[in-house]
Amino acid sequence: MQKKDIILLAAAALVAGFTGYATHAGFNSVLLFSLAAVALVLVAMIVGKATEQLGSRMGPAATGVLQSALGNLPELFVCIFALRAGLDTVVKAALVGSILGNSVLVFGMAILFGGLKNGRQYFHSEPPKMNAVLMILAFAAMAVPTLTFYLHTPAESHLNTLDIIVAVVLLIVFGAYLSFSIKGDKSIMPDKNGDAEEASWSLPLTLGILAASGVGAAFVSDWFVEALKPAMDSLGINDVFAGLIVVAIAGNAIENLVGIQLALKNKADYAVSVIMNSSLQIALVLFPLLVILSFFLGGAVLSFVLSPLLLAALALSVLVSAFIVFDGESIWLEGVALIGLYIIIATAFWWG
Repeated sequence: MQKKDIILLAAAALVAGFTGYATHAGFNSVLLFSLAAVALVLVAMIVGKATEQLGSRMGPAATGVLQSALGNLPELFVCIFALRAGLDTVVKAALVGSILGNSVLVFGMAILFGGLKNGRQYFHSEPPKMNAVLMILAFAAMAVPTLTFYLHTPAESHLNTLDIIVAVVLLIVFGAYLSFSIKGDKSIMPDKNGDAEEASWSLPLTLGILAASGVGAAFVSDWFVEALKPAMDSLGINDVFAGLIVVAIAGNAIENLVGIQLALKNKADYAVSVIMNSSLQIALVLFPLLVILSFFLGGAVLSFVLSPLLLAALALSVLVSAFIVFDGESIWLEGVALIGLYIIIATAFWWG
């Protein structure tokens, strides 16, 4: 294990431990929230590192499966505790905000910084094109319950059933996507074995750290949600903005950092893959899984029904990112435009 890994583990343990103490000692809500957010980011980084170490022993296809299962673990816990606390508005906004943040803000920053450092960047366009098409289809599926609700169709009285059917279909689509990723057309899913890095952690150590970070993510997520509402009230931030911006960025910290770092290293293929796959996992796995789980958690029931502005933000993030990846190249100016769009959308939600 490298020195920087030891420092990361020590920092995460220290911040998480102090966050737990501060929560039970009744510290100021804004301070508690800040500590919990930092702890959540550090735990997410450890989960990402451990997943990468485990995946390097199993090949790129298995790594993709692991990343889809474990990469969004901290955000999954945050959303579960938020639903149990009745904060379904925050959860909806956080899920849409994660897609918006990855597809617009992080993608824009990766294109901007990668372009400024390396000039025009090129990437194999087939995988992101496939992801973009699946994201458009996922958006269409998630838009149906919203349209059903606002258009007052006969299905409005059966929204819970419709939500479950949509959730199951999206999960099946993701299962098919994983199968295709592992066994599919190599011209679309190219072999990445040549770029796999050798594991530097032993297998028992990797599994132990992964298990410990999973437990840590559960505790930290609980503290994060416990401090969320009081902190937002203290700062005058509404639930939708808190979910769309604050929770989404904290919950996706590892994907945000990795995508931008890869673009700076001129590994555009991998940068686009990490960013696009993160959004796809949220749309096809995290959102539908939470919809189904919400019926059994004992708190608020999550629905695919979004506010018109949230639905519009989701549509813009999916369509704009799709247009950019279809030509297989990017310039830094596109990054500026994407970041500008994110700022405009975030501003529109500042007032609720």
